[in-house]
Amino acid sequence: MIKHPHPQPDTHEQPPAEPPAAEQTPPPASAEQLASELAELKDRVLRQAAELENFKKRSEREKADFLRRANKGLVKDLLPVLDNLERALAHAKESADLASLLEGMELVHGELLKTLGRHGLEPVEALGQPFDPELHEAMMQEDNPELDENTVVGEMQKGYRFQDRLLRPAMVVVSKKPS
Repeated sequence: MIKHPHPQPDTHEQPPAEPPAAEQTPPPASAEQLASELAELKDRVLRQAAELENFKKRSEREKADFLRRANKGLVKDLLPVLDNLERALAHAKESADLASLLEGMELVHGELLKTLGRHGLEPVEALGQPFDPELHEAMMQEDNPELDENTVVGEMQKGYRFQDRLLRPAMVVVSKKPS
């Protein structure tokens, strides 16, 4: 059989059927229906925006409340340190014994470091360490022929990490070779 480049329509085919009723487009809505639908959609959008705004405000309040309560544990743990410091001060007023006052202050200092350590505070090691600009802030340089250059030889203020992040760098004195 020979095929023609332009096939002829089959005269035996049925005409296309009417589309089902569900696929037919609805008649155009009246202006009143459209206005009513628009008003309803505007109302929904306004309600959603108000709900979102209320959610944001509630989230901020909950976050602030959480932070206040999170500090409560630390403050509660610091109360015994405060009590011991007050006892040391009262003892110092009654007695002129500087050795016992010094001992008491050292005990309170140790207790404070231990309490803060339980909450994630740890001191930055500085003395004798190579200068590290990530952990140390150089305040001065000091001639020292016995040490390698850029070795920390003094600490003016301790540095601290809090939960593995640098909270405050150590302020240090760094060695240098004499010129």
